[in-house]
Amino acid sequence: MANNFDSNFTKKLAKGVLGSFESQRVLSKNVNTQKLDGKFDPTTGSTTRFKRPTDYKSKRSANGDISGGVRSDIIRGEAVGEVQDYITVDVDFDEAVQSLEMGNDEQEFYDAMALRIVTDLELDFADFMMKNAALQAGTVGSGVGTWDAVAEAGAVLQSTGVPAGPWCYGVNSYSQRKLASDQRSLGGETGMMTANERATITDNFAGMRVMTATTMGSYTTGAGATRTGALASAPVQTYTSVKDSYTQQLAVSGFQANLEVKAGERVSVAGRNRLNLSTRRPILDDLGNQILFTAVVTEDVTLDGSGGGTLTISGPAVFEANGAYNTVDSALVSGDVVALLAAASSIIQPNMFWHKDAFSIGSVPIKKLFSTDTIGTTSDGLQMRVSKYADGDANKQIVRIDFRPAYCAMNQFWAGHGHG
Repeated sequence: MANNFDSNFTKKLAKGVLGSFESQRVLSKNVNTQKLDGKFDPTTGSTTRFKRPTDYKSKRSANGDISGGVRSDIIRGEAVGEVQDYITVDVDFDEAVQSLEMGNDEQEFYDAMALRIVTDLELDFADFMMKNAALQAGTVGSGVGTWDAVAEAGAVLQSTGVPAGPWCYGVNSYSQRKLASDQRSLGGETGMMTANERATITDNFAGMRVMTATTMGSYTTGAGATRTGALASAPVQTYTSVKDSYTQQLAVSGFQANLEVKAGERVSVAGRNRLNLSTRRPILDDLGNQILFTAVVTEDVTLDGSGGGTLTISGPAVFEANGAYNTVDSALVSGDVVALLAAASSIIQPNMFWHKDAFSIGSVPIKKLFSTDTIGTTSDGLQMRVSKYADGDANKQIVRIDFRPAYCAMNQFWAGHGHG
């Protein structure tokens, strides 16, 4: 009887929390959840890999004779999905039973537990997105207050050669208010709506689904006044060197001594410009200017006493003679001017834009601790575990809910930071 009670209790709790969890997600609802589904075996490791598409260089000839040319190599990169820490909510069993027996407060109990898990998940995932978004729209540090800024992000995706949608644009609450006052926001229905539905401002503007997210990532820039330096040496710029991680190391010098550079900051390299990743041709803005190469720093680093060190960036500069995988129009060389694009001592919270397949999220199957545990699964394949167990030392019973996510940046060139 006790086992039946425990099993029925965990099933009821799992059903209630899982439904609330699913309805409160926003960012994690707008990325690919299929790539990581069922890919992790917790007994064999904490990563899984996915093949990136191969690209080729075509040849042109007057008579069809290509015998003198160099054939395209088949080079397959692999995106890596990584397991994250457990997200756990635990409560006293007696309090949980009391809440569930109160009838009208039952949904409130589910919502509160689910909200804690969703908030932690979306905060972590928003930071992950921010640190793995290679593209940039607008001026770093400038707020998004008009629909032109949103449209620019759509232009960046299109001109970069990112495949047609689903494209998404996430804004913080104050950007949402400014967009609403710009009289282009679409009013939605109220009533029984999921957080994802309530967050949606419009389903199609400049080819993007625009939504409000309260969990957008942010970073605080260092205090150093000298935020411009140079490449101390030319980085490795072959596709084979970056094909798996899509990251690159830049050795720099000449910055402020002991400058702290934060993950999420954006850098530019003067004189090197972006290419359309489909045509491999230069990208021009509405004034006919080429788009400068920028990237995002993926890891915190403190430069040394002479202002030198190594920056790890996501969205690498690739330049090879073959050109099939080039991302810039010319090679980076020692002495190229490198600039951190945000002002010193500033809190920066970029809006985000992305193709739905730029990122993937999944969950790691969690084994049952007890036979009465319940494993619940959302409609898009995310799993969580509900357990009830005794803490003999404390003379009490505990209920815990566990969720263990996994994240993957499928293509950093399909996502970017949005500014005004």
